[in-house]
Amino acid sequence: MPTPVTERPATLIFDGDCGFCTTAVLWLQRTLPRVPATAPFQWTDLAEFSLTEEQARSRVWFVTGTRRYGGAAAVAALLRGQPKVGLKLLGWLATVPPWSWAAAAAYSLVARYRYRLPGGTPACRMPRTS
Repeated sequence: MPTPVTERPATLIFDGDCGFCTTAVLWLQRTLPRVPATAPFQWTDLAEFSLTEEQARSRVWFVTGTRRYGGAAAVAALLRGQPKVGLKLLGWLATVPPWSWAAAAAYSLVARYRYRLPGGTPACRMPRTS
């Protein structure tokens, strides 16, 4: 039986087959003062986080308590949980229009072309949608 999300520690779920994603998570671990547990979705029981493989493949997820944040919202939630005021402010701004629109567009652009970014490989390429 899956553990209720409320009992799980905060977890950042990412695409472990993507070199760019793995490099980004390692950078976050070195750079941010507070980083939750991290887990490649390929090694995670996604049902325990109420996620599907399609959801996990399409974006990073930050799961904490009863909340799930995907994509730009996951990055914003991660930043809001930092002890430094500047990072908290950045995380908050990323949730308020028009900044949230810019954050979502930037995240979408990076996700779409992550295979071309440093650390990226052909495995990072997102499936094309019609």
